Amino acid sequence: MSDIDIVASYQNHQKALAEANAINKHAVFDALSTAGIAAVNVTFDGEGDSGQIENITADDSTEIPQVSIELQRAAWNTAKPDIVQTPLREAIEMLCYDFLEQHQDGWENNDGAFGEFVFNVAERTIELEFNARFSDFTLFNYSF
Repeated sequence: MSDIDIVASYQNHQKALAEANAINKHAVFDALSTAGIAAVNVTFDGEGDSGQIENITADDSTEIPQVSIELQRAAWNTAKPDIVQTPLREAIEMLCYDFLEQHQDGWENNDGAFGEFVFNVAERTIELEFNARFSDFTLFNYSF
C-alpha cells in the first residue's frame, strides 16, 4: 500500500467516523431523553499508550437504563458502516471514544490526556473539556 493509499484510507475513515458520530449522537440523545435523563458526565484518562473511560454518571445519580440502541460503527476501508445493537451505557462510552478519535486521535499516547464530556440532553449538545499532558524541560548551557 502506498503512502497516498494510506492517507486516502485515513481520510475516508475520518469522514465515515464523523458521519457515524452525528447519527449516533442523535440516537443516544433520543434514548437519554426518553429515560428522563437531563445530563450525563463522562470522565476519561490516558497515558503511556493506554487510556480508558473512567466514569459515566447521569444527573442526580439516576441509573442509565438497560435499553439497547442501534449505532453505526465506522469500519476501515469500507464506505458502509457496521450496524450494532448496543446497551445505552456502552453506546455513550463508544460515542465518547469515537469523538476522541475524531478530534484528539492519540490522546492516550505518551504523556496522554484527561478530561470530561458533558451531555446536555435538553440542548442536545456534548461539551468536551480536553486536557493534554506534555513533558517539558529547561536547558542551561554554561561555558567558563
